[in-house]
Amino acid sequence: MELEILKSSKEEIEVRLENLTLVEILRVYLNKDSGVSFAAWKREHPSEKPILKVVTKGKTAKKAIADAVKEITKDLDKIESDFKKMK
Repeated sequence: MELEILKSSKEEIEVRLENLTLVEILRVYLNKDSGVSFAAWKREHPSEKPILKVVTKGKTAKKAIADAVKEITKDLDKIESDFKKMK
């Protein structure tokens, strides 16, 4: 997966990702985090890759993204486990 950091500071980051679905999932999980004050994505044109912007309070922006990825992975593992039990 291609990831391009456009802007980065301790409490703010802008990242261009190649997948709209991934950006939206990250946005949802980031907005559940009390340490995140703003998480949204934009795309100037449908042919362009989306840009995710994250602003935090009390934790670094990179840590917030890492925490969101861990939560997503945990939920996906649970879904996979539940699906396997259905067989």
